[in-house]
Amino acid sequence: MRVQHLPLIRRNSRSQLAYRQTLLDMASETHMLVPICLIENVKGQLMTNQEALRILSAITQPVVVVAIVGLYRTGKSYLMNKLAGKQKGFSLGSTVQSHTKGIWMWCVPHPKMADHTLVLLDTEGLGDVEKGDNQNDSWIFALAVLLSSTFVYNSMGTINQQAMDQLHYVTELTNRIRAKSSPDENQVEDSAEFVSFFPDFVWTLRDFSLDLELDGQPISADEYLDNALKLKQGTGKKDKNYNLPRLCIRKFFPKKKCFIFDRPTHRKKLAQLENLHDDQLDGEFVQQVAEFCSYIFNYSKVKTLSGGIKVNGPRLESLVLTYVSAISSGDLPCMENAVLALAQIENSAAVQKALAHYDQQMEQKVQLPTETFKELLDLHRACEREAIEVFMKHSFKDVDQLFQKDLAAQLETKRDDFHKRNLKASSDRCSALLQDIFSPLEEDVKQGVYSKPGGYRLFIHKIQELKKKYYEEPRKGMQAEEILQTYLKSKENVTDAILQTDQTLTEKEKEIEVERVKAESAEAAAKMLEEMQKKNEQLMEQKERSYQEHLKQLTEKMEQDRAEMQREQERIIAIKLQEQARLLKEGYQDESKRLHNEIQKLHRMMEKPKCTCVIS
Repeated sequence: MRVQHLPLIRRNSRSQLAYRQTLLDMASETHMLVPICLIENVKGQLMTNQEALRILSAITQPVVVVAIVGLYRTGKSYLMNKLAGKQKGFSLGSTVQSHTKGIWMWCVPHPKMADHTLVLLDTEGLGDVEKGDNQNDSWIFALAVLLSSTFVYNSMGTINQQAMDQLHYVTELTNRIRAKSSPDENQVEDSAEFVSFFPDFVWTLRDFSLDLELDGQPISADEYLDNALKLKQGTGKKDKNYNLPRLCIRKFFPKKKCFIFDRPTHRKKLAQLENLHDDQLDGEFVQQVAEFCSYIFNYSKVKTLSGGIKVNGPRLESLVLTYVSAISSGDLPCMENAVLALAQIENSAAVQKALAHYDQQMEQKVQLPTETFKELLDLHRACEREAIEVFMKHSFKDVDQLFQKDLAAQLETKRDDFHKRNLKASSDRCSALLQDIFSPLEEDVKQGVYSKPGGYRLFIHKIQELKKKYYEEPRKGMQAEEILQTYLKSKENVTDAILQTDQTLTEKEKEIEVERVKAESAEAAAKMLEEMQKKNEQLMEQKERSYQEHLKQLTEKMEQDRAEMQREQERIIAIKLQEQARLLKEGYQDESKRLHNEIQKLHRMMEKPKCTCVIS
């Protein structure tokens, strides 16, 4: 298989042009008026629809993803339309969409959670004999599990062995999905980690005709499901086949729920179900649908990845592309790889957001030239700290801190660029000041004002007066002294000429004056060297502070991530302990022991000392 992007959903009728325009109009909108095909499978080729991906990319809110799978024509789409708050939308078997395979998507405002989007995924019917390829069904099933936070399995009638046999797809998940790209031999079995990222499981039973009773006592739909998932004693092949799908559901899915539905109306009216109003349907059925929708709205969680990473539209888009690409290239979809691929995209974007924030803050706060190097470094440090905070907020799973190191290097480069700009601004400012302050003196020299007896002392006095005026000018910046000394040095020949032509001075006085000028120049040079050393010390101090700031924020983030991972592992262990207790109660020692070993390995992983990563 190979991945292709559908440029548009194919339509045969010109009457569908309006539908196409609707899709184009909503590509940049969070909420959709009609569903759109997200993943299509045509002749063995998986295809992702660019328009659907574009819609996801525009959803910045966290998403609650509900996927439904089930046998062909069992009323899946009806339930999904109800969740969308619509009478129609997902096809209930119309000629327009009945031959389009794959997964369809509908994004609507979440009715109970503000600033969240409900993403509904309706899948092609499983077991359609016209397809002639069960592998397609297996991948649709696996993708629905991987993409959703609530997975709804829809079937007809009761949960009997036939229903379990039809749910064989769940037993194939170990051959369709990987938790890690290369599982550690010392860690738990790969499928044992499914519960950490699998969705909640909801079984919807349509046209349910039995009384909910067990041993003559009334039971709930959930208790009915629990009883149906009980294992059979025995070690034979038949017993193993009986137990396998039940074990998979019990071990893979963190939470199980069941809903039963009466037949909605007379058999002859079922074909017009989407056109019937609630008052034309069986009252019990209407109430059952309302209870199902209420549960989904109130208890379905935001799609979350390992480490507590909440999924939004762009992240779901990335997962779709990664999983479909893996399947199409003959690989198994891998949760770890999908998260790392997503991290690469988001961490790169986090670096750019941090740099943009730094640029914005520096441009607002820095007034060039700064009076001292320390002033610039203090502003840089404050903006750098904020930039690191921005990066930490938007990044995750930065393996070996590669992206943070890149950020640190780019921030250092930007600091150096600001330093260069600061020097230039100072040089330009000081050169302009010198031109303005000393130009009258230069004109007087040209006019020979100081080429007379006593002219040298007048000249020196004037220079001191002008230097004082220069020093009094504000915001000259770091180059003030260097630019002044460079200017004075350029005028040494003029000064010496005036000195030598001043006939009121003796030769001895001239020699003394020459030495004084040299000493003054040397003192200025020593002072500039001292300033240079001071600047280098401040730069080294700033680099150390920058390193410590990166390390401090990294340590805080790692502690937060570690605490989140601890909570996640404790949740998984609690689920496994509950299942282990149930297995012991039912008398399945071997299965209970296997689960016990998984729990012990998880405990050992939690107790392992964590490596501290540093920025170098």
